[in-house]
Amino acid sequence: MNKKYIWILVLLILTFSPITVLADAAVGDVIVSLGENLSDSQKAAILEEFSPPEGALQITTSNAEEHQYLDGVIPSAQIGTKALSSVMVTFTEEGSGVSVVTSNINYITEQTYTNALITAGIENADIRITAPFEVSGTAALTGIMKAYEISTGEKISEDVKKVANEEMVTSAQLGEEIGDEKANDIINEIKKQIADQNPKTTEEIRNIIINVVNNFNIDLSQEQIDKLVSLFDKMKDLDIDWDGMKNQIEGLKDKASDYAASDEGKSLLKGLQDFFNNLMEWIKSLLK
Repeated sequence: MNKKYIWILVLLILTFSPITVLADAAVGDVIVSLGENLSDSQKAAILEEFSPPEGALQITTSNAEEHQYLDGVIPSAQIGTKALSSVMVTFTEEGSGVSVVTSNINYITEQTYTNALITAGIENADIRITAPFEVSGTAALTGIMKAYEISTGEKISEDVKKVANEEMVTSAQLGEEIGDEKANDIINEIKKQIADQNPKTTEEIRNIIINVVNNFNIDLSQEQIDKLVSLFDKMKDLDIDWDGMKNQIEGLKDKASDYAASDEGKSLLKGLQDFFNNLMEWIKSLLK
């Protein structure tokens, strides 16, 4: 074939063929996402708190990006007009799961972040979340997902991002009513039941949720049930690895059990027990 035509063919292939470039994050890689509206002094303080390794990738997350995934989930006033929440993601070995530590976050719990990140398909990462002063933390999830995509080259679908944010807020709202631990346990058990039963209809989703809530012996209002049904009805139709999600949830339980059985865990529990025993003795002495 004439060389001229070969080059034309090559150019056509390059022009019309999709090319995917993966960042392929390695164990130990670190990426920091700073809120775009932080002052220079606030950025410096957060970087000092995170203490990322030299050469760690730094990006910013804007308030517009936060609104993109939270509008319609919480009031715009709660999202605010400034991006302040910042995150650092450190990639860990295969099978290590997701670990979240927060500071200056007063609404979204570490476990709630973890559950939403598992829904988004994020795994094998240690994540730190902070802000220059106390904030709700609802916007931090957007920064984490953006950082994860840039580092790994793995695209999280827009629908999955939205439902992960909705799960985070729904879980936090439910936690205000029944306690964060129970709310997270209920959310996780619903996920596991969906993974096992593979429901196809809204009614099947509703039945799963009602059965899980009843098994926890919790009384939820019709509005609370409807919110959970709406959330998981959207989730069931998305491209989510339900088996992988279930495995990660089980892994969280195993980690908690391993910690409780460790010397550090036993020492902590004994310290708490001693504290409350001493407190009760002090109260008794006052009543004598």
